[in-house]
Amino acid sequence: MRIAFFGGTFDPPHRGHIAIARAAAERFSLDKVLFAPTGKQPLKSTAPGASYEDRLAMLQLAIAGESLFETSTIDAPRPDGTPNYTVDTLSRLNHELSIESGAERKIFCIVGADSFLDLRQWRQPELLLELAEWLVVSRPGFALEDLSPLKLSPLQHTHVHLLRGIAVDVSATHLREALRNGQNVDPDLAPGVGDYIRQHHLYTSH
Repeated sequence: MRIAFFGGTFDPPHRGHIAIARAAAERFSLDKVLFAPTGKQPLKSTAPGASYEDRLAMLQLAIAGESLFETSTIDAPRPDGTPNYTVDTLSRLNHELSIESGAERKIFCIVGADSFLDLRQWRQPELLLELAEWLVVSRPGFALEDLSPLKLSPLQHTHVHLLRGIAVDVSATHLREALRNGQNVDPDLAPGVGDYIRQHHLYTSH
């Protein structure tokens, strides 16, 4: 069983997220991709534009019809309001999967190159590199050598794989700004997400 954890704010989820998950599933023969919106990002000072419940609902619409994709609440907001740390989430995921199935499994973690380059600022980076195989979504021209600032050991490098060739230029930040300005961004969203945003009056300037 080859399972990928795809965490993030997903504020809102867009076609770029879906393209990344499809490419990862195809190139790394994944059996399942878990889309897990994050309750509270440790390295972001600003709160998401939409609530956790709305982001989860939008994700469920975005992946409808994708047989390998599922949403997960494993990274839901903590009752005490503390941040969601990836090392805790991956540890919990490993534990839950070991209970659910005795079959051999491998966990992957999908992450953007820019975020991965901040790995040393994450909690317990050495353990993170042991808990999962890392699928790093790279920019055009990005190479494994560009990860040299992380000072990965040869063994750690074997757990890092670049996911290249995904040319979907969509930014959630730009989408939120466009929505605040009343622009139609439906072409950049998965079917149903735009309608949900309008029905729930998300990302409006008033």
